[in-house]
Amino acid sequence: MTVVAIIAAVLLVAAAVITSYRVLAGPSTLDRVVGIDSLMAISAAGLAVWAAYSNDTTVIPAIVALSIVGFLGSSAVTRFRVRDDR
Repeated sequence: MTVVAIIAAVLLVAAAVITSYRVLAGPSTLDRVVGIDSLMAISAAGLAVWAAYSNDTTVIPAIVALSIVGFLGSSAVTRFRVRDDR
């Protein structure tokens, strides 16, 4: 299980670095919003890997809260962005 957790952690860190580049270099606001939403999903996945590795279920509410905040944030930005385009 330790090897799987280490591989998952390395892949999540690599995904976070690549996504951070997209957030910093994104030419438009929507690129940055998608990047931040992806970082939220990567963070939730990292918490899930930690919960599986440590057999600690107390982080499950944090995963749910992070997912809800990420969804609501990207939905709100998209809604206001569509309204501004009209």
